[in-house]
Amino acid sequence: MKLKDLMNRQVANLIVFYVKLHNYHWFVKGKQFYRVHELLDDMYVEIADTYDEVAERMLMIGLKPVATLKDSLALANIKEATGNETTDEMVKNVLADYEHLNEEFGLALKAAEEADDDVTADLFTTVRAVFQKHIWMLHEFVK
Repeated sequence: MKLKDLMNRQVANLIVFYVKLHNYHWFVKGKQFYRVHELLDDMYVEIADTYDEVAERMLMIGLKPVATLKDSLALANIKEATGNETTDEMVKNVLADYEHLNEEFGLALKAAEEADDDVTADLFTTVRAVFQKHIWMLHEFVK
């Protein structure tokens, strides 16, 4: 897959993930409400910044990022929230999504390196470091 296609898929994934995090943030319930509600708030703000950075990087290198929900849903390989998840399911789904995004950004990183695009590769490395921290923290949370 070409770098432009991988980048666009990541923008789409991040947009879908952003909406999912918002959904979970609004509908979380139970004993862990406050903790999970605050965590999801931090995450969706961070994801919004991330998809903005990736989309702007695409524009900088002459590419056109996906910019509609319809197109994002068509391109993304992250699934939407169903609206029926328990808090435990929400946390497990967010963990699985971060693991998936980490893998996806790894593929995009390799494509950026193959294209000799060091700036894009650096962006993806930085993003993956953040994802990996969330993966570690969420693994500890669900133990």
